[in-house]
Amino acid sequence: MDFEKAFGADIREVGKGEREGRLTHVVRAARTYPTSQADLWTAITEKQRIERWFGDVSGDFKPGGRFSIEGNADGDITSCDPPHTLALTWEFGGNKSWVTATIQDVKGGALLTLEHELPTDKESEAHWEKFGPGATGVGWEMAMLGLDGHLQLKGQPVIVAGQEWAEAKKGKSRLRSWAEAWGESSH
Repeated sequence: MDFEKAFGADIREVGKGEREGRLTHVVRAARTYPTSQADLWTAITEKQRIERWFGDVSGDFKPGGRFSIEGNADGDITSCDPPHTLALTWEFGGNKSWVTATIQDVKGGALLTLEHELPTDKESEAHWEKFGPGATGVGWEMAMLGLDGHLQLKGQPVIVAGQEWAEAKKGKSRLRSWAEAWGESSH
């Protein structure tokens, strides 16, 4: 995979939401992949495939099941409507947020829209004020990039190559540009 031509999201949006009567921040990223809706669905929901592009994962992959991504987040699968929508909690650093992935058939492939809804309690709001939407958005764009590599390379693992790229000078520069784009999306 040519990481120098890499991009994360086609669409970046930042907005407000509401959950359980409380305001939330919403970070939304979308990208079209040249594959079918069914193939993209299995790439984001099957353990063996997730581990090739995202990380080591364990758990019970069904509604009501609990999952864990090594060195990242844990959560509960709250809703699953194959091959359209997956909703889950995202528990990271002592905070709980919510993620919804939606897949649609579109011209040229399948559109993945990922929406991450973050709470606005005092601690979460301090993190948002310090790092902005880029803290969430860039992480998801890196995941979208890994997913793209997985699909391009017909299922070959891409995690190590992606980490090496992200730590190199050109990768850091690209990630910085993504963070700036997220900042611009929030205005």
